[in-house]
Amino acid sequence: MKLLVSACLVGQRVRYNGGTCTVDGTVLEKWAARGLVIPFCPEVAGGLPVPRPSAEIHGSGGESVLDGSGQVVTGAGADVTQAFLCGARCALEVARAAGVRVAILKEASPSCGSSSIHDGSFSGRCVPGRGVTAALLLRNGIAVFSEKEIAAALVHLDRIAPGGDV
Repeated sequence: MKLLVSACLVGQRVRYNGGTCTVDGTVLEKWAARGLVIPFCPEVAGGLPVPRPSAEIHGSGGESVLDGSGQVVTGAGADVTQAFLCGARCALEVARAAGVRVAILKEASPSCGSSSIHDGSFSGRCVPGRGVTAALLLRNGIAVFSEKEIAAALVHLDRIAPGGDV
């Protein structure tokens, strides 16, 4: 079974600032070495460059963006909603094509946050909510965990595929 994983968590320099958020010394490295990880950055897939201006959701999380009542904007006020929606749809297509049932995504990201996102004020404060990609994956039956929930992802994987490859 393959896992969709935020590319920044496995060392790819795709974050808004050109950096990574590599999760060192974890099971993610072992899974990646075994070819079980599909690294993916929805923001890059949606056409945004690296580096790029930081962006936050205005609305009540990724669900509001998917429903058309929220938007994703940069600190300068540029609307980048369509890029985030495009990237989320690409992530879902990749996940479906590979039979992915679990994703491990970067917490607090406007794309990937699984339980928290920045509050839209560009102040660094986080609030409960999901990013656009996380919300779309969840709507389509793919379990989403953050990099802080790898143990929970393992338990979930064992429930849905006992004795599986992962």
